[in-house]
Amino acid sequence: MDDRHMQIGEVAARTELSLRTIRHYEETGLVVPSARSQGGFRLYTETDVARLMVIRRMKPLGFTLVQMRDLLEATDRLDDEPGLDTGEREALLKRVRDYEQVVTEQVDKLRVQLARAEDFAETLRTRLHQAAPAGS
Repeated sequence: MDDRHMQIGEVAARTELSLRTIRHYEETGLVVPSARSQGGFRLYTETDVARLMVIRRMKPLGFTLVQMRDLLEATDRLDDEPGLDTGEREALLKRVRDYEQVVTEQVDKLRVQLARAEDFAETLRTRLHQAAPAGS
């Protein structure tokens, strides 16, 4: 990925997260700016932006900060520690698989909710059409 550094405002615009949310994720240890400018401003890389996008996708699925931290720690270790012994690697993969299962179940629930919402919207459209005066 690109080594170019971005200030928090650009990262907020790219991720559609507020400055406050990004700072909160930093305070909770979910993301750490890659660098600081001489003036002390947070500087982020494309890797940091990608991590924030992962966090952003987890939030609406109901992940807690603890779960987010746990999943990110597992994926970080899988990505960054090629010398893991087989047992450690399998334990980390199991953690990621468990989260994948949770995500799949949540997505299924959201599909049901969306279908119900679409049905309701169609019901309202039908009622409006039936109640509208002829010719409108």
